[in-house]
Amino acid sequence: MYRFSYAEVVEDSPKECRQREYEVFERAIGLLKAAEGFPSRSREMSDALEFLQRLWTAFVKELAHPDNELPDKLKAQLISIGFWVMGETGRIALGEHNNLTALIDINTMIQEGLK
Repeated sequence: MYRFSYAEVVEDSPKECRQREYEVFERAIGLLKAAEGFPSRSREMSDALEFLQRLWTAFVKELAHPDNELPDKLKAQLISIGFWVMGETGRIALGEHNNLTALIDINTMIQEGLK
C-alpha cells in the first residue's frame, strides 16, 4: 500500500483546493447562464442567486479568517468583490433588474484566476 508523505499532501492540497474552487465557480456560472432571460423571481433565477450568495458568503468568510495566507491587499479586493456580488444578487432578487451579465463576467474572471 502506497503512503503519501506529509510534504506530498501539503504540496498537493493547494492545487486540489483551487480545483474545487474552480469547479464551484463553474457551477455558479452555469446556473447564472441557465437563468439568463428569466424573470427575477423565477425558480431558475432564485436557484442561481441563492447558490451565488452561499458561494460568496463562504468565500468572504474564508478570506476574512485570520489563518488565510493570501496577501492582505488581494484579500481586501476579493472581499470587496464579494460584497458587490452579494449586493447585486440582492438587487436582482428584489426585482430591480434581471441582467446577469456583470455577475457572469466577474465570476468568470475570478474562476480564471484560479487556474
